[in-house]
Amino acid sequence: MSTTVPPLELPAIGKLREEELEEARLMQGGMLPTESLRANKVKISHAFQPIAEVGGDFLDYFELTDGTVGLYVGDVSGKGLPAAMYAALAVGTLRGVHKTGVSPGDVLSTLNRRLMIRGMPRRHAAVQYAVFDPRSREMRIASAGMPYPVHISPRGCRPIEIVGIPPGLYAPSVTYETSRIVLDEGDSVLFCTDGIIDAFSTEGESFGVERMQMICETRLCDSPVELLGRIFSAVGRFTHGRAQYDDTAAAVFHYGRD
Repeated sequence: MSTTVPPLELPAIGKLREEELEEARLMQGGMLPTESLRANKVKISHAFQPIAEVGGDFLDYFELTDGTVGLYVGDVSGKGLPAAMYAALAVGTLRGVHKTGVSPGDVLSTLNRRLMIRGMPRRHAAVQYAVFDPRSREMRIASAGMPYPVHISPRGCRPIEIVGIPPGLYAPSVTYETSRIVLDEGDSVLFCTDGIIDAFSTEGESFGVERMQMICETRLCDSPVELLGRIFSAVGRFTHGRAQYDDTAAAVFHYGRD
């Protein structure tokens, strides 16, 4: 006598994938700030737009125990779920370093060493990290492989020219410089990934740095939320009808009166 055992009913692959992507979306959402930050005359807001279900851009901002305010924005190589997983690794490493009080350049050096030790092929993370001290009004910034931040003030908008090799790309011995700027009341700094400036129109033209700076120059009185809305709306109009291939993340840091 033989018994026929019915086949196991396994979930459809498509359903499993959707469940995994939904969990990845929730995890990525947990790596982003839930609201704007307001502290010590500082306001920070952000906008994030992945090109796929999940993406490789990340950012965060926070108050540190010494009264300073920190911010980082990053963009890992690749797209989709693998990029989101590597972004989680980069964020976890940054969160373990940035609250130690070391300079932004040293934070990126530590991040680079740790990502190189893990040695994931074809993966690296472009990052900017800034710390602002409300008492001195000094912002210290280190950058690696990211578009230049834009200093926005009544005196005009100018890029803060900082360069560096993306952590995880080259060698554990790479070091990073820390640049310094002093902000006056009313000044802002825009940080963004290359999804904005590399957005393409249907004619193949890139949005570019000049368009982004022009928006900043004409919207000096906008709040961080308003300025981000203007930029993302302009990018949306510019790229209308053409599929894009890069995630987009940006944060605006504003220093002003309480």
